[in-house]
Order: sequence, then structure tokens, then C-alpha cells
Amino acid sequence: MSSRRPSERRLSDRRGSGMSSRRPSIDPWRLIPMDKAIHVGGSDDFNVVFIGAGNIMFGSDEGPWNHSFRFEHKLGRRLKVVALIDPAIDRATAVLQKKCDSFVVSAYQDTRVFKTLEDFVRNMAPKDRPRAVIVGSPPMFRGSLQPGRDIEMQILKYFPGVAMFIEKPVATGPRHEIEDGFTIAKTISDSRTICSVGYMLRYLKAVQMMKRIIEENNLTVMATIARYACAYEAIAKPDWWDKSRSAGPIIEQGTHFCDLSRYFGGEVDISTVNAHSLEWDENAGQLSKIKIDESKIAPENRVPRVTAATWKYDSGAVGSFTHIVALQGTNYSCELEVYADGYQLRLVNPYVQPVLYIRKPGDDNEQAVRFPDDDPFFSEVSNLIDIIEDIEEDPEAAQILSTYEDAVRTYELTWAIREATEKSRAAKLQASAEAAKAQKTVDA
Repeated sequence: MSSRRPSERRLSDRRGSGMSSRRPSIDPWRLIPMDKAIHVGGSDDFNVVFIGAGNIMFGSDEGPWNHSFRFEHKLGRRLKVVALIDPAIDRATAVLQKKCDSFVVSAYQDTRVFKTLEDFVRNMAPKDRPRAVIVGSPPMFRGSLQPGRDIEMQILKYFPGVAMFIEKPVATGPRHEIEDGFTIAKTISDSRTICSVGYMLRYLKAVQMMKRIIEENNLTVMATIARYACAYEAIAKPDWWDKSRSAGPIIEQGTHFCDLSRYFGGEVDISTVNAHSLEWDENAGQLSKIKIDESKIAPENRVPRVTAATWKYDSGAVGSFTHIVALQGTNYSCELEVYADGYQLRLVNPYVQPVLYIRKPGDDNEQAVRFPDDDPFFSEVSNLIDIIEDIEEDPEAAQILSTYEDAVRTYELTWAIREATEKSRAAKLQASAEAAKAQKTVDA
């Protein structure tokens, strides 16, 4: 694993892509819901390229994600989606038709569908040059320097200076390609390309209130404790249950809470990561309502039921994360606790109806602050557009809260956790085998 220290590859400019994970932050009251937002002014078209025609870009019944919806609300009639890129032409054409049959037809009536970015570049008129490229394709097709999985480098090559939005995690490739991610991050930073990665939980009002409390009281974080319990009964995608395809639940799903942990704790000393797992073949790991046929997945690629990890931050603080595949129904159960001298900040249910419980010095009781109308997906899109438009010079205004380098560091942490669980499992199996061999010798 890399031994990079957090002082490397950082910029102070808010437009850059190499900021520290502990900065920047936003006044939480500047984050407003879509229905309170005013469309960006101007009459000129704002050209956008969408890469990926799946759920993250156009929405589904499985969650609140839908980037196209947020761009439509932020840019209004200025939005012009000049290209929709997806190898599945039929799917892309179908979602495009739905848009053209709706009140946002002006944004999509001239959209063309292409299988690849290169196809679009070969057929692009000068007037179609984008101001932003939004990447929502599956993570196994990005975050790498390998041809066919190097979409970020392609964008930098064909559209230098054009802003990018990249979904998380930045990749789900093999561990040795993490170095590719750092190379991409440095290329983005050196070119001063505006780039935001979709760790939307950083844009929650509750999260920014937590940051504000820490900063205003000059606190030093002592510990972060994160828990993510998913409702596995609702997960019907075979790929999710196959580590060879999804890279496992820590990398693909728990990444948000590993990222939030870093956002508050700072950089992680990767060498200190330890983890244990409850596996599918252990007695406590038997699940009764899996919707897919797990027998079709190779045993070594089946996902762990529980992953429990601990680590040290460079500051000396301690972090922990537990991911659990145990709940049924549809609702997840997720919490993040942050501790500092005299303070406990506890974020509950961040995906649906966030509640922040605050305990301060001199009061043993928690104060509950609720955020019923928050939309971090819109906030991250809104801030990105404001920075592209260079609307405000106020440093307290629009901020990119998750840069590409930052996202690669989170990816590195999630891979370290997965590797630590596999190492501890291998050690246990070896010890069991040696004990069985010794017993067999005694019996003989």
C-alpha cells in the first residue's frame, strides 16, 4: 500500500482537485433544497455530456439518486444535453425518449446517443463542446489507466479544461490499480480541471453542521465510529453479491461511511488497518432471504455478512467501521459518531431523514436537530455548477467537498479493509487446518 502523507499533492485553490480531506466546508445554511433554488441566470446554453444511461443518471425506485433531475432544476432551460453515451443504445434511447416526452424536452430534443466518447468526439460539431461531463457509468469502467476503463483520461485528452463530475467509488478494479487512481488525480490537479466526486453525504446540512461545530470550537477529533447495516432482502442484483464483480460491500457500498470517517478524522495510516469478517460459510453468517441464487457464485467471491475494521488516523485519533448484511425489508440502519473533548456528534439515518444528536460540555442530554428537506444530491450538483460558472468569489460559498484525490484515498482505505478481512480469514483457516492436522496425528 502507498505511504503517501496527507501533505502531498494539495492545492489551496478551491477550483483544484487536490485538497485535504478535512477541508473545505460550507455554511450549512447555504445548502438549500431544490424547490428554494433559483435557476442559474443567463441565456446561453450550458452543454453537458452524460456518460451512462442507468439508474444513477436517470433515477429508479431503489433510491433518491437521479443526476439528470438535479441538473434540470439547477440549469433550467439553459441545460442542453448534447450527448448521452452508453454501449446499451436501446436503453439510452428509451430513457431519452421519456425525457423528450416530458416538460424538460428542450434539454434533450437534440441529444444524440453514442456507444463511446470517441464516437461523440468524431461526430461533434464545435457548438456541441460541453462545459461539463458527468460520469455515471459503472465503476469497473473508470479509475484506471487501462484502455476501456480510463474514461477520466479520455475526457482530459479530448476536452482539456472541461469540468467533470465522477460518481463514487472511483473504481472497483484490482487493488494494484490504486496507483492508477493517484496518477489520474495528479493529472486532474496539475491541469487545474474542476472535478467533483459524488460522495454526496459530505453535502448534508447535518454533516456541515458537524464540521461547523468542530471548527468554531477548535476541536480535535478523537474518534470516529461508523455503522452501516443494509437491508439485504432488497438487494436483487447478482453483481452486488459477487466480489469479483462489485469488489465487495465495503468498496462498493460502505465507501460512503469510510469517506465520512475520513472527512472528520483526517488521513488514515493505512498500515494500521485491521479487520475481521463473518463469512457466508460460518454458522452466524446464514441468511434466510437472499433474493439471488448465491450457489452460482464461486465460494471465494461471496460477500461477507459482517465486516468490522479499526485504524489509526495520522493525527493519532482512532477510527472504526462495521458493515452488516443482516436486515430485511427495505430500510437501512446507518450511524456515524464523532467524538472530541466534551463533544459527541451522532449522525443518524443520513440517507433518508437525517437527524443530528449533539452532546456538549456541561449538558449530559443530547440536542436533536432534524433536516427533513435536505437534498445532498442537489447540493453537490448546485455547487459544481456555481464553481464552473464562477458565480461567487466568496470562499464561504460554493465548494467542492470531495476531490478526485480525496476519493482515491477513500478507495485505498476500503481496499485496505477488504484485504485485512481476507488476511484474518486466511489466518483463521490455516490455524484450523493445522489444529486438525495435529489432532489427527494425536489420534493416530
